[in-house]
Amino acid sequence: MEKKFEGIIPPIVTPFDEDGAIHETMLRSEMKICMDAGADGLSVAGSTGEGPTIRDEEYGTLIRAAKDYVSGEQPVVCGIMRTCTRDAVKSGLAAKEAGADAIMVTPPAYNVLVPNEEGMYEFYRTISREVKLPIIIYNVIPQNTILPGLYKRLLDTTDYVMGIKQSVGGIQALYADIMSAGQKGRVYAATDDMIFSCFELGAAGAISAILSLFPAECRQMWECAQRKEHDKGLAIQNSLYDTWQCMGGNQFPIRLKYALHVLGRETGYCRSPITYLPEDEKTRIREALLK
Repeated sequence: MEKKFEGIIPPIVTPFDEDGAIHETMLRSEMKICMDAGADGLSVAGSTGEGPTIRDEEYGTLIRAAKDYVSGEQPVVCGIMRTCTRDAVKSGLAAKEAGADAIMVTPPAYNVLVPNEEGMYEFYRTISREVKLPIIIYNVIPQNTILPGLYKRLLDTTDYVMGIKQSVGGIQALYADIMSAGQKGRVYAATDDMIFSCFELGAAGAISAILSLFPAECRQMWECAQRKEHDKGLAIQNSLYDTWQCMGGNQFPIRLKYALHVLGRETGYCRSPITYLPEDEKTRIREALLK
């Protein structure tokens, strides 16, 4: 059955125990909550899921769990966050072997290793050629941004680059991608506090942390966009806007896990060194969610 790479695809947190091992019971609980709320697929090992800390051999645990909750047409997207082409290919093949339906590949992030546009073109072209699995560019690195022209070039000249998750540059960057790619590629929203506005501009869906925290509300916004119910969708976006502002800042996974804890969803620990969230930040998150 053909996969539908659109709609609400929550990036799932990766719960760890105190020793840093994946806590599969908590992981499955989060997947079930999101799918029960109407998600159209699941994303694992992204930024929200602490992807840079996930080893190739751990992809199987995440992907196989996700496969138990999605239907035949719903995709499992696996994050690939590596610093060189060779390792990204190796990780992509590991995700494919574990059963991923697509990989979401982040550009190299380490500052002195950031290549120019030709280097990035070769990075994604090689992954496409070697892994042979649908690729979503995860455009999240401020010092290594994939511009609309390069995105379109990759759509036009590779077999497997099929979309981009736009996480830098806000809603304007998302719109620039949509205008550049036209109907050929999918552009996924990741501007958490303006998700409905992104849908109205033509995003193919979202792979964004707010979907994991508020899956039911995000599902409603997606449906409102499809039915052209502007006022209702905007009202939901507005109701979440102030609450989401407490989530910004470094150490995002531990912030999100604490927010889930406040809502009664236990997601364990983060992997070291993301181990400590100051009490004033906990208070800020707690007050925003419980007001």
